[in-house]
Amino acid sequence: MIKILVIHGPNLDLLGSREQKLYGHLTLPEINTQIRKMAQKTKVGVEIFQSNDEGKLVSKIGKAKGKYQGLLINPAAYTHTSVALRDAILSAGIPTVEVHLSNIYCREEFRRHSFISDIALGQVVGFGPDSYLLGLEGLVNYLKREGSGP
Repeated sequence: MIKILVIHGPNLDLLGSREQKLYGHLTLPEINTQIRKMAQKTKVGVEIFQSNDEGKLVSKIGKAKGKYQGLLINPAAYTHTSVALRDAILSAGIPTVEVHLSNIYCREEFRRHSFISDIALGQVVGFGPDSYLLGLEGLVNYLKREGSGP
């Protein structure tokens, strides 16, 4: 069975209460439920992890090689600042899809640069919680085509 690691970066644990016009009303547990339902429907396993701590995110990704066939990540604010996350993803060497709830390219200038996008298989932005589902679907389809799954 294909196994996907889903990573939520900093402040995503505050979804549902923070900047609802920008990020929506769903909480992170509600988004995780949607991700798990889609994973079950597409017959893949998912492990979901959230941290506000860059080091914990880097460590989790660093242990992904050989355990997961793909990574779905919303690096949140670390998108624009973390070379460490980028290096961890490169070291893990697994197909990665970057997702964002908002369209980072329509926001402040500093949010328009991603340290992840050029090493990711793809990027989905601006569709709210559906960004995760679209990213997961694309990643699973890619992995099945490439022979990483059933």
